[in-house]
Amino acid sequence: MARHATGSKHTTHRTEATRVEHDCIGELQVPERAYWGIHTERAIRNFPVSGRADAEHPQLIQAYATVKKACASANEELGLLSGVKAGAIRQACMEIEGGRFLDQFPIDVMQGGAGTSLNMNMNEVIANRALELSGHHRGEYTYIHPNDDVNKSQSTNDTYPAACKIALIDMLGPLAQSAKKLSRSFHALADRHINDVTIGRTQLQDAVPMTFGQEFHAFASFLKSDVAAIEALVPRLAVLNLGATAIGTGICADLRFRESATRHLAQVTGLPITAAPDPVAAVTDMSVYVSVSAALKNLAVHLKKAADDLRLLNSGPHAGLNELTVPARQAGSSIMPGKVNPVIPECVDQCCFVIFGMDTTVNWAAGEGQLQLNAFDPVIIHSLLDGISLLTRAMGMFRRRCVDDITVNVTVGRRHAESSPSIAASLNADIGYEHAVDIAKEASESGRTVRDIAAERTDLPADRLDALLDPITLSRGLGQTCREQH
Repeated sequence: MARHATGSKHTTHRTEATRVEHDCIGELQVPERAYWGIHTERAIRNFPVSGRADAEHPQLIQAYATVKKACASANEELGLLSGVKAGAIRQACMEIEGGRFLDQFPIDVMQGGAGTSLNMNMNEVIANRALELSGHHRGEYTYIHPNDDVNKSQSTNDTYPAACKIALIDMLGPLAQSAKKLSRSFHALADRHINDVTIGRTQLQDAVPMTFGQEFHAFASFLKSDVAAIEALVPRLAVLNLGATAIGTGICADLRFRESATRHLAQVTGLPITAAPDPVAAVTDMSVYVSVSAALKNLAVHLKKAADDLRLLNSGPHAGLNELTVPARQAGSSIMPGKVNPVIPECVDQCCFVIFGMDTTVNWAAGEGQLQLNAFDPVIIHSLLDGISLLTRAMGMFRRRCVDDITVNVTVGRRHAESSPSIAASLNADIGYEHAVDIAKEASESGRTVRDIAAERTDLPADRLDALLDPITLSRGLGQTCREQH
């Protein structure tokens, strides 16, 4: 139990006023101005590693305050907290939800202890603010105690994952919206070029004709499937384990608390929150985090595919494919005048590389739970929140700074489609594969078109050749229809 310093103020080497608090290890001076207490102070000193504080994930801080608010209401409902205490705790939680006191969450994101440090930090900030609201001084825990009151019926091992999952839900919404907007941009680009033909490529070799519209529409379809996968995560993330406390057995919690806290949290969040069916299993089950990571990785794979294809199609302009031009955003060389690089797709690629590393981190951490707890929730949630934020911003940049202003070089695309020997495939049904191979080979070696050589080496009438070899017809899969009608 903490005790407020009496007499003259204790001071640090910076002559900053402090108060003395104590825990199971001993006493420690805490800055008087701080809303945190001794547990937070120890954690600040213990984990000076990444230089990034929990406060850099405001969604997590706000979600944790929401969890604590719901728990206070449940404890009041069950007669475990007085109305005065519960009201002060709720008011403090609402202020944190509103964005206040972020600077009071300074612990490094790479904290040990499965999130205990952040839970203690949250309990202390809420308690000290609730004390102020009740007319007491910070550190006067005989009136409102961080553990006995704010943390009543709870443990880090049920509240920390609850806060993490709510924070993920909060961030997946903007991620899905960003993906939808990018998908619509690709759709719009596809619609503008639905009749502009180019050549498809497999293994980086000429294949058969398609339209630019089809090519861009594929990117939009990828993103549509990603949005569906992201949205499907929400009900899984909404399965929480409040009242399970330390290892899922519910020790130190009223038997009625689980239902009450779950109901209150569902009411205040508007989310479809339910209680985990097996509390002991839920404490160590990291599968939903693995699924979130997999969805992000799959989205990154699709974004990288689109960015890489645009870089290839933009290559040149004189010695590459030159089928489209991405917007010029900055000079591309310090010594080559006029060179412009596809910097936006390159930036997207690098963001995707980070996500691939994120997925590896999450998988390792999720697979390292021993016995009744996985101690590595902090690196999992930090990695996922960072990854979601990165991809959300990357897609916005990709859309605004690249996709919306792409110029398609229609003439180049049509020339590639008409000159490709691969379109001889459409002659297979009429003249046979071997004869078609001969025509394709001669076209490749001579530089002439398949249409011209087929006119010389087959007895197919001109209108039939036109029907079989028209790039637009081939791009729409109508070549087989023509052959069947013949």
